[in-house]
Amino acid sequence: MEKLIGCFIACCFFFAEKSSGQIKTLKSPDGSIALKLQTGNSVDEPLAYQLFCGDKSVINAGKLKLNTGNTLKLQLQKAHLTKVRSQWKTVYGERKFIPENYNQLKLLFDSDEDSRLRLTLLLRVYNEGFAYQYTLHQKGEIVLKNESSAFGLPDNATAWVSSTAQGILTEKKIRDIKDVAERPLTIRLTDSLYLALGEAGLVDFARMKFTSDNAGGLLTKLDGETKALKELRSPWRYVLVGNSPADLLQKNYLLLNLNVPNQMEDTKWIQPGKVLREVTLTTTGAYRTIDFAAAHNIRYILFDAGWYGREDHDTSDASRVSLDPLRSKGPLDLHDVIRYGNAKGVGVILYVNRRALEKQLDSLLPLYRSWGVKGLKFGFVQVGSQRWTSWLHEAIRKCAQYHMIVDVHDEYRPTGYSRTYPNLLTQEGIRGDEESPFTEHSITSLFTRMIAGAADNTNCYFTSRVDKMGSHTAQMAKAVCIYSPLQFLYWYDHPKFETTTGAKDGEILEVPELNWYTTLPTTWDETRVLDGDMQDFATIARKKGSQWFVGSLNGTKPRVVQLPLQFLDKGKKYVATIYSHDTSLQTATHVRIKTMNVDAGSTLRLPIGSRDGIAVHIMPE
Repeated sequence: MEKLIGCFIACCFFFAEKSSGQIKTLKSPDGSIALKLQTGNSVDEPLAYQLFCGDKSVINAGKLKLNTGNTLKLQLQKAHLTKVRSQWKTVYGERKFIPENYNQLKLLFDSDEDSRLRLTLLLRVYNEGFAYQYTLHQKGEIVLKNESSAFGLPDNATAWVSSTAQGILTEKKIRDIKDVAERPLTIRLTDSLYLALGEAGLVDFARMKFTSDNAGGLLTKLDGETKALKELRSPWRYVLVGNSPADLLQKNYLLLNLNVPNQMEDTKWIQPGKVLREVTLTTTGAYRTIDFAAAHNIRYILFDAGWYGREDHDTSDASRVSLDPLRSKGPLDLHDVIRYGNAKGVGVILYVNRRALEKQLDSLLPLYRSWGVKGLKFGFVQVGSQRWTSWLHEAIRKCAQYHMIVDVHDEYRPTGYSRTYPNLLTQEGIRGDEESPFTEHSITSLFTRMIAGAADNTNCYFTSRVDKMGSHTAQMAKAVCIYSPLQFLYWYDHPKFETTTGAKDGEILEVPELNWYTTLPTTWDETRVLDGDMQDFATIARKKGSQWFVGSLNGTKPRVVQLPLQFLDKGKKYVATIYSHDTSLQTATHVRIKTMNVDAGSTLRLPIGSRDGIAVHIMPE
């Protein structure tokens, strides 16, 4: 369970009795963000507000708008103020400790009508932004047809938009958004003021996305109705505020703060780490993959689609090995492979398509545990509706009961549930290396998708598509920039199958820079987002123990990375190993490796080319 450090202070905060329309102000603990709110007297529009950062308006006209199919009148009965000054320790993450400082206003509404519908609003103003959650109370069934809450924005706001979780991100004016927009939605108000809008704590509710109101603002839109008996509690809607894209990403822990704390008594069995996909679906190939993994500090191997038959066939049975003949002729002795992996300290993760999961999950989990399987990769899960949102998070909880780690593919985007159930190590919901994005798109993903949390980016290295995306050092930098506690490496790559002299596409070569991946952690004690622009550049430094790993990505314009090492401990001496791209090298990957002595007063000046990257490993002398 989480360890909380801090204090909680509660007091009354009075409005005039049974009144609405009064304007009140709620500020963040540091005073930098202010919420001016006005309560309404109907269930369909109970709240209007403005949000300010300093003296600048960031939400001009915010409204909570609920469609319950009625227009019941509500009266504000009570208001309660809570102050929280705290931090908590993570099971794993981008940082060991997360600050949690906010002022919360709890508003209780009641109705004099026969329905006895009641409404509770929680409004929180953090140093990082603003969030709200609503709960409807009523005897019997509650049906929420839609939520069309408004986020009125200053003129000429620009966002980076995709309608789907794995789509291409495109810069657009808010009024030019024609389809729904995925969350988090990153918005530029000025060159020094950015927002990210989204939802957190989505567990048993219809997913929310955004649409344009055709006037420069945004509206929320649910993926269908949401129903509940007696009490219907929404996810949190949040506005993250930053002075730059890098500042937004630095504060992405706000989503975790908006989730229920860890509900697992025992988390010691949860082991983050790196993963290598086994592509042959044969016993011999699996042995070879395990040997490579054991030699290179890779904790798991994955058997992907095909090990139990055609993944897209409803008749395929995931309780037995039955190879898809289009993928492998075998043979595959899975039990022997698991035994061999355990002896080498390498666990086995199995891919299971949602067709089999939906039918067989309850019988598969005890079976897989008896086999010694360490986790599951969910494939092509259904998302969006309340039904499938609820099913997916229940499946994650069931996996926890059987000590199974989880990686969710494909369109699922996280909203912080890994805090509540840390066996959810990662998920896709990103335009990763399977789609061969250019480096500048990966930079944009950092400041949009990665605000939501961990992403399985399926990092490639030796396959020829790397040259299309950017450079090999860009791939190295992405492995530290794109956070994932379960980090897939060498996607589309594999250990050498034959002892031939020539290298084939995708064969893993024992090049010197493999040491970067071998030593790279997947979880961190500290993270510093040092610099960043929405598509031109990004630099992130992460610490594990006494070591630092730095990744820097560049867009289409060559530049010089200025990297002050002020994050190092003063008075200590370090050695930096720098990996950079050099086309003059007559090697397969064109990676130049340089070492130099550095300390906290050093500044690295590193030339970086178009769609390029730089990786730096810093260790104490």
